[in-house]
Amino acid sequence: MTEDAAVEQAAAGLRRDGGTSVVAVRADLATYQGVEQVYASILETGRPVDAIALNAGRGIGGDFTTGTDLDDELNVIAVNVTSTVHLAKRVLPDMVDRATGPVLFTSSIASTMPGMYQAVHNASKSFVQSFAEALRAELKGTGATVSSLMPGPTDTNFFHRAEMDDTKVGAGPKDDPALVAEQGFRALMKDKQKVVAGSARTRAQGVAGKVLPDKAKAEMHRRMAEPGSASDQ
Repeated sequence: MTEDAAVEQAAAGLRRDGGTSVVAVRADLATYQGVEQVYASILETGRPVDAIALNAGRGIGGDFTTGTDLDDELNVIAVNVTSTVHLAKRVLPDMVDRATGPVLFTSSIASTMPGMYQAVHNASKSFVQSFAEALRAELKGTGATVSSLMPGPTDTNFFHRAEMDDTKVGAGPKDDPALVAEQGFRALMKDKQKVVAGSARTRAQGVAGKVLPDKAKAEMHRRMAEPGSASDQ
């Protein structure tokens, strides 16, 4: 997705605080050309990819049949699924050739549950989770490694952009993004297969997701994501 000026601001902060070379790239990852633009920017640095986080994603909330727009849903798939596969296909062969990694895919705790009122988003994250785990198995012994980050509700602009401000999850408490990022980084450096990141509440949801039947998880998701549910709190 094309991000706002915050990308340049973050890059400037990293240059100032870290004293390192940082290149900010603004590209629409929902398009083939946008992903190629990102990859071309990597090549232009003249430096190999030693590690990469495939983190871009978006969502849209609402009733799939009557409450969301087809173009929005297809954009979610393009960003969350297609661009992730596309960029991984570009960078992984070279990482395998150099016998180095690691790679972090941002999945979601949503990947483990049927996403009532976020049907396409949750399905897209289920794809990312399966994709990451398959690649991890394929790359065993190559020197390149794959981990997946599975955050819960996190305090970013995700829910506002997904038009979910009036939902229980959109209006409710969320995890600190710095904590989620730190836990993801640690999991990556320790070569963990996956990590449910965030607060103790989120980790408890991850444990519950392993044992609850899909019907119960779908109902739990409905209570969190149904439009207008914020007023029920």
